[in-house]
Amino acid sequence: MTAPIVGKTQVADPALSRRSFLVASLAGGAALTFDAQMALAAGVVAPQAVVLNAFIRIAPDNTVTIGAKNPEIGQGIKTMLPMLLADELDVAWEQVRIEQTDANDKLYGVQVAGGSTATPMNWLPARQVGAAARAMLVSAAAAQWGVAASGLRTSAGRVIDPASGRSATYGALASAAAAVPVPDLAKVTLKKPEEFHIIGTAKRGVDTPKIVRGEPLYGIDTRLPGMLHAALVKCPAIGGTLASLDDAAVRAAPGVVAVVPISSGQCATGKHDAVAIVGNSWWTVQKLRDKLKITWDIAEQQAFSTALYATQAAAALGKAPDATVFKAGDADAALARAAKVVTADYSYPFLAHATLEPQNCTALWHADGKLEFWAPTQNPGSGRKDVATMLNIAPEALTIHMTRIGGGFGRRLMNDYMVLAGQVAKALPGRPVKLLFDRTDDLRNDYYRPAGWHRFTAGLDAQGALVAFKDHFVTFGAGGKPVRAAELPASEFPASVVPDTHLAQSFLTTNLTTGWLRAPTSNAMAFVFQGFLDEVAEAAGTDLPALMLRTLGAPRELPTDRPGIVFNTARARAVIERVVAFAGWTGKSSSVAGKGRGFGFYFSHRGYFAEVVDVTVTDGAVKVDKVWIAGDIGSQIINPLNAEHQAQGAAIDGLAQALVWQPVVQEAGAVQTVTFTDFPLLRLDAKPGEIAISWVKSDYPPTGLGEPTLPPVIPAVANAIRAATGKRLRSLPLQLA
Repeated sequence: MTAPIVGKTQVADPALSRRSFLVASLAGGAALTFDAQMALAAGVVAPQAVVLNAFIRIAPDNTVTIGAKNPEIGQGIKTMLPMLLADELDVAWEQVRIEQTDANDKLYGVQVAGGSTATPMNWLPARQVGAAARAMLVSAAAAQWGVAASGLRTSAGRVIDPASGRSATYGALASAAAAVPVPDLAKVTLKKPEEFHIIGTAKRGVDTPKIVRGEPLYGIDTRLPGMLHAALVKCPAIGGTLASLDDAAVRAAPGVVAVVPISSGQCATGKHDAVAIVGNSWWTVQKLRDKLKITWDIAEQQAFSTALYATQAAAALGKAPDATVFKAGDADAALARAAKVVTADYSYPFLAHATLEPQNCTALWHADGKLEFWAPTQNPGSGRKDVATMLNIAPEALTIHMTRIGGGFGRRLMNDYMVLAGQVAKALPGRPVKLLFDRTDDLRNDYYRPAGWHRFTAGLDAQGALVAFKDHFVTFGAGGKPVRAAELPASEFPASVVPDTHLAQSFLTTNLTTGWLRAPTSNAMAFVFQGFLDEVAEAAGTDLPALMLRTLGAPRELPTDRPGIVFNTARARAVIERVVAFAGWTGKSSSVAGKGRGFGFYFSHRGYFAEVVDVTVTDGAVKVDKVWIAGDIGSQIINPLNAEHQAQGAAIDGLAQALVWQPVVQEAGAVQTVTFTDFPLLRLDAKPGEIAISWVKSDYPPTGLGEPTLPPVIPAVANAIRAATGKRLRSLPLQLA
C-alpha cells in the first residue's frame, strides 16, 4: 500500500478555542510537510471547536501531495477536499497527487463519511490551510529576493515577482518556507470566488482511472504476505448466543488453520454469537461452514417476526401514544372546529443496505500487542473504540488503514466487521486475516433502516389553509426512547409552521439491530409527510407545491432539532418555485391516461430540494420517465461533475426504495433474506430517461450532497402514481398489483 501522509508535529490541546495555527516541518529533507491544526468555523457543525488536520507535501520536482483525510465511499470526498486546499495553495491541479491518510482522530480530527458533513466541516478550514501554506512560500521568496511579500503573486505552484520577472517553484522554496513564522489562520487572505481556478470546475474522481482498470482499491482487494482467510458463521437470530460447538470435523479438514468463537458486539457481554473458520483460502473455509455442529440459544429472539410487528403496530395506532415529541397549541380542539379533516395511515418496511462490496476487514495482531487494520469503514474512530473495548486494549494500540469503500450508505458507520476481525487476528498473532461476509451474511446481519407506521390527521379552514396537524408514529424503541434511526424530529415540517400541532410516538420491541440508511430518517419521513400533504392539498382544492408555498409563509428562519441548523423558509420557497418553473408544472393531473406527474420537497442534511417526477403506468407497472431536481446547497458547487453524479445517484437510490420490492422478512427472530433474488436492486432499464438538475445558488456556506437529493423523489413518485391512476399508495414499496 502507499504510505499515508503522516504529520510530524502534533498539538497537545486539540480543542482550539480562539485561534488555529499551522506548523511546518521538513519531511525527510526532500519535501515540505505542512501539518495543519484547524478549529471549525463557529456554528458550522457544533458550538464547540473541533480539530482537523490537512497535509501538504511538496517535492523538489514541484509536485504537491495532498492527504485526503476522510473515508472515500463514492461520494467524491477524496477529490473534493484536496480541491479546496489546492485552489488556495494556488497550484495547478495537474501538479497534485492525492494520498489517503490513515485513521487517527487525535491527529486528523473527526474522520467520518456520513451525514453529508464533509463540506460544511471543511469548506473554510481546508481553504485556510492552503492559503496559509501559500503565504509561507511567498514569505520565503520575499526574504530570498529582498522584496516585500505584498508585491509578489503566485500561480501554478510558483511565486512570481512581477517587478523583476523572477520566479521560483514551490519545490525550490519549500525548505526555506519551513523557517517562516506560522500565519494565523483566522487572518490569512482567502481567494474571492471569482479568483477560484479549481473550485467550481469539473474534476474527475482521482481513483476513477484505477477503478476502470480494475486495480485493487477496496477492502475486499486487500492482499498481504501470508494472509489467512476467515468465513463467518453467525447466529441466525440477532442477539442469540452460542450454546454448544462441535468443530472437530472442520478442524480436521485440509487447509483449515483454526476455528474461533467470536462476538459481533450484538449479544450479551462475555457471550459469543459467531464462529470464524480460518484457513488458507476463503473458498475452502466457506464450504465448510455447514459442517460445524452448533446449537444456538435463541429462545428470547424467536417471538419476533414481520407479521407480529404489523399486528402490534395496528393495535398501537388505536391507542394513545407512548410519548409526545412536539406539541403546540391544541390540535384536537383545532380539528374539532376545522372546516375539513383529512386522515390517513402510512407505513414503510425495514430495509437493508445491500452494499455491492460485502462487509470485510483485514486485521493483523503484532507480537507487541498492537493491532493493525485494513478496513473499509465510514467511521474509523468509532471502530477504534469498539475494538479496543471488545479486546480490552488501548485505542492507541490500533493502526487503521482506510481503504476505498465499495458502497456503504450508512452500513459501514457500524463497525462489527472490525470487531469480529480483530478477535480472529488476536487468536492468530503474526498472520494477517481477512474476514469476508458472503451475501447472505451481509443481508441477514445488517443494521437495518427501521420500519414505521404513521397515522396522520390534518385540519383545513374554510379557505383551505392548514390549521391543525397530528402524527402518531409507531416504530421501535427501548426504555421509552426510539432505537437508532427511528427518531421523529420535533421540527418535522409542517410542525413548526402550523399553530396547532401534535407529534407523538409509540414503541414496539425488536431484536433487529438498526442503523442509518442514506438520508437517515429523512428517507422515510419525506415519503409519509409529503405523501399525506399531497392528500391534504387535494382536499384543499389545490396541489402540493401551492400548499407548500402557502404553508411556508413569510421568509424566516425556524429552529430545528440540530444545534446550529435552521430551516429557512425563503430557501425552501426558492427551490419549490425553481422546480415548478423548470419542469413546466401546471398541476399534477395529466390528460393522458396512464401518465402522471408528482411533486415532493424535503429539507435534510442542510440541503433544500424540490423534485418533480413524471411516470407512465402500464398494466400496473410503473416507469419513471423523467426527474426534475432543484436544489440549494449554498453559494458554491465545488465540483460540478461530482455534484451532478451525486444528485442523480441519490435520486436513483430513492427510486429503488420507492419501487423495488425489497422486504426484510423476519420469521422466528431471523431474517429470511438470502441473496439479491430476495432483495433485488434497481435494474439499469428502470432508471429514468433523464434526471435534470438546476442549482439554486444562495448566500450561505456550501453544504453536502451525498444525501439530501434522495428523500423528495420517493413521495414525488407516489404522488405521480396517484395522478396517473387515481390510486393513493400509502406503503412502501409502491405496488399497484
